[in-house]
Amino acid sequence: MTENTSKQIISNNRKASFQYFLIEKFESGIQLYGSEVKSIRESKVNIKEAYVKFKKNELYLTGMHIGEYSHSGYSTHEPVRDRKLLLHKIEINKIIKNVSIKGTTVIPISLYFKNGLVKVEIAIA
Repeated sequence: MTENTSKQIISNNRKASFQYFLIEKFESGIQLYGSEVKSIRESKVNIKEAYVKFKKNELYLTGMHIGEYSHSGYSTHEPVRDRKLLLHKIEINKIIKNVSIKGTTVIPISLYFKNGLVKVEIAIA
């Protein structure tokens, strides 16, 4: 059986593989507002300065900039805010265990659409 998954890359963090030794990669969903998804579709996103941090056994993507949506009304989203990453508990525990080792961190590698959903590829580095 073959999977019909289309993967449309939106933003890459090319410097990550040069600056860090990537140990293990994970695919994660991300909690976004509607205007943020529309801005991402317009390619108004940058993950170069982003990193992953922990809050109460949950992972958050910090420092990712999503520009304003071109057709937004009076209310819009905050361009730089903490966005929750959606992972299974087993994956979160595995990441927490690996990051507890001195000198390791979690960074975003790429942002892409997969079957219409925004996904983030993160790596332990």
